[in-house]
Amino acid sequence: MAKPGKKGLSRLVDAFGYSWLGYKAGYKNEAAFREELFLGAILLPLAIIFAENSIELAILIGSLFLVLMVELLNSGIEAIVDRVSDEHHELSGRAKDLGAAAVSTSLISVIVIWSIIFIPKF
Repeated sequence: MAKPGKKGLSRLVDAFGYSWLGYKAGYKNEAAFREELFLGAILLPLAIIFAENSIELAILIGSLFLVLMVELLNSGIEAIVDRVSDEHHELSGRAKDLGAAAVSTSLISVIVIWSIIFIPKF
């Protein structure tokens, strides 16, 4: 059975509003998100300047957005774990560690992708 609620344009407007709140919360509460956003702000112009074609540009920019997406998801996992309990639990620690590993993997992918594209240029 379908979930009752708004449909169409009003649902999209609400969804955008919730997304905006998520971006604001990520920026306000997560130093890692701010740092990765800063890194992206530095690398984005470099991608635009040095990419030789639209495929390279899409891959370079996509890798930067992937880091931000994974960081926001990791922050959501951490918020849920902290909301449930502040006492140490093996599963809570595992959830946080797996989220951190996902962020690290996305950062490694940026290094690998940017290296593959830029090392041959120099």
